[in-house]
Amino acid sequence: MLDLHRLRLLRELKHRGTLAAVAEALSYSPSSISQQLSVLEKEVGVPLLEPVGRRVRLTAQAEILVAHTEAVLERLERAEAELRASLRGITGVLRVAAFQTAALALVPDALSLLRDAHPRLRVEITQREPESALPALLARDFDLVITEEYPGEPGPRPAGVEYAELGEDEIRLALPGGVPDAGLSGLAGVPWVMEPVGTASRQWATRLCRAAGFEPDVRFESTDLLLHLRLVERGHAAALLPGLVWAGDPPTVPVVRLPAADRVRRLFTASRRGGGEHPAVRAFRTALTDGFTDGFTDGFTDGFTDGFADRNPPYGGLLHGV
Repeated sequence: MLDLHRLRLLRELKHRGTLAAVAEALSYSPSSISQQLSVLEKEVGVPLLEPVGRRVRLTAQAEILVAHTEAVLERLERAEAELRASLRGITGVLRVAAFQTAALALVPDALSLLRDAHPRLRVEITQREPESALPALLARDFDLVITEEYPGEPGPRPAGVEYAELGEDEIRLALPGGVPDAGLSGLAGVPWVMEPVGTASRQWATRLCRAAGFEPDVRFESTDLLLHLRLVERGHAAALLPGLVWAGDPPTVPVVRLPAADRVRRLFTASRRGGGEHPAVRAFRTALTDGFTDGFTDGFTDGFTDGFADRNPPYGGLLHGV
């Protein structure tokens, strides 16, 4: 019988990439990890690792073992979820990763709901962008991740992850003071602030500007959308800002509504396959959904209703304080 603990170490190496990273994550020494994997190699009778420069990679046989280990861990995840569901009350620790605007606008209210409904549940929150949070979810650093998809930029969905849609968040063109409402195509010479190259947000924003006929002059890069907002407020840059930046309050800068096909990012919760039915995961997801629906979806878009899209051409119609 193969040892599940050693199989999990092999799986960790697959997800984390290096022995040092596995050792740091699990509070072992690298030599201890290496020793355990050597024992596993003797148990299976085939090489599991091969050197590549200063690193190692899994052999084809090791990949087979990892695939079966994933299936075993999924069954154990389901077993734990069923076990917890059979008990009265929700307890334990739930580890959640959330990107910045979700952490600011959605998480605090969800925590308040959970504190009242499940006082013995400990929720730990880490601010993390989806690009790094989803691999960490698979590596079991988190139990739940709040993630996003931009229009036309769905991004890869890792195998072994379950998604549940949370809601939609409208993105608007935010203009610095003194810049006339000439639509997106009129911003070719205006400085921009965007998220870093390689993020889904940056890919979407760049595509949007190119479709309007220009390459954006990106002078400022940051994953901090509050910094984006501050630069717009101070007149330094234009930006594309999601509604959650204002956490349900009216926009603090002039904003322009984008065309329907490009205006909405979708928000999701992601959990490991088999773990989505864990009572703590379900409770947190429900609290997020309730807060999102009650606090943002109903009231935040009121200024854009009553036929606004029909009265204004794409990228036009400057809205002040809606």
